[in-house]
Amino acid sequence: MSKSKRIKIIDLLKSESYDSTVVVKGWIRNKRVSKNVAFLAVNDGSTVNNLQIVINDPNDELTSKCSVGSSIACVGKWVKSQGDKQAGELIAENLEVTGFADPEIYPLQPKKHSLEFLREIAHLRFRTNIFGAVFRIRHSMAYAIHKFFNDKGFFYINTPIITASDCEGAGEMFHVTTMDLLNLPKDEFGAIDYSQDFFGKETSLTVSGQLEGELAALALSEIYTFGPTFRAENSNTTRHLAEFWMIEPEMAFYDINDNMDLAEEMLKYVVKYALDNCLDDLKFLNDRLINEEKDKPQNERSPMTLIEKLEFVLANDFARITYTEAVDILKNSNHNKKKKFKYPVDSWGIDLQSEHERYLVEHHFKKPVILTDYPKEIKAFYMKQNDDGKTVRAMDILVPQIGEIIGGSEREADYDKLLTRMREMGIPEKEMYWYLDTRKFGTVEHSGFGLGFERLILFVTGMSNIRDVIAFPRTPGNAEF
Repeated sequence: MSKSKRIKIIDLLKSESYDSTVVVKGWIRNKRVSKNVAFLAVNDGSTVNNLQIVINDPNDELTSKCSVGSSIACVGKWVKSQGDKQAGELIAENLEVTGFADPEIYPLQPKKHSLEFLREIAHLRFRTNIFGAVFRIRHSMAYAIHKFFNDKGFFYINTPIITASDCEGAGEMFHVTTMDLLNLPKDEFGAIDYSQDFFGKETSLTVSGQLEGELAALALSEIYTFGPTFRAENSNTTRHLAEFWMIEPEMAFYDINDNMDLAEEMLKYVVKYALDNCLDDLKFLNDRLINEEKDKPQNERSPMTLIEKLEFVLANDFARITYTEAVDILKNSNHNKKKKFKYPVDSWGIDLQSEHERYLVEHHFKKPVILTDYPKEIKAFYMKQNDDGKTVRAMDILVPQIGEIIGGSEREADYDKLLTRMREMGIPEKEMYWYLDTRKFGTVEHSGFGLGFERLILFVTGMSNIRDVIAFPRTPGNAEF
């Protein structure tokens, strides 16, 4: 085998340096053999497009070992293709099977596999076109997020994964302990004595980096976090994970309008980045979804293709309305009057569901929507209270096919109002003294939002189940791989 440097398939497929000798390495995706020639479709993960390798001696022993799933190294001549499906192809001169995959047991044969089946073999599903596309796009979106904030002068802060505070106040947290679960120490009242635990207090995996992010923003002005978060919610829906990633910027001297402007700008930036840099993968996923839509009844088909949906986000200024206006629209809609909503909209104060959010975006406004001024009773304790005493300066961004993709607010900067709200909601003020301190020492107006990274990848890829946009999903009853 030649010692020449390997060329990635993505680079070779763009090359017009025909009649040159190159080295490629990858995995066989498909194999076709005729009397005089064999064709291998080979992929190395750098692109959704396969390289065609032509073997002019299809009957030798080596060719028989070129089974689907096997890894190969090939020295060959890069030539213009005689077929019309690809610009070039590689004429094999020296080929080596570096890792054999037994076709009798290799589970990824060249046929259509269900996404459910592929979740069961998540250690191999990266090798499929669909998951190669998803995870290349996921990488690009992570890079775009960092680039967006870096170019705007934000500072990246790593907030703790292990925490003693519950940002959401919901109590759905995973406990962290080094104590012997079969012999837990108890205090005089029979409760678990956490003073004997590693951290000397009860700790959990974080549900959000927001509260710690606020501390940094109230000194550095503009920061963002991007890390794993955890929620012990016993939910098996297509939208929930126990382990997921969050992007959470926090900005001093930003009011709710500044917050909305930034969130809209960021979302448009990453969507444009995807269209500019991931087009081959997006076209593959777009075509896949079009084929799937053909099998659905006409009334269940999406009004937009994947790429049209992404371009739709870029083409429109987001509508901005209050929660109260949204409830009025939904309550008086024909959809609601004809009882087409699973959850009827009958009163102010309800927590809007995904079907309501999508109706506003896809049917009423026909553009992304930002909802503001939610009832304080359905929002977190840290959101700034409006003068009406009923609502808070929250904002949610709603997009087609997903519903809410970003949630945020202006934060309560008034010490007394924050303390009162914490007491009303049972947030332990003694343990949260550090958060309250920021309202005592040089308080300023500040805002922030959270973007669930997997929600973003769902939106950009058009995948329908959140378990298919993270490498190894963690869900109730499942921690495989």
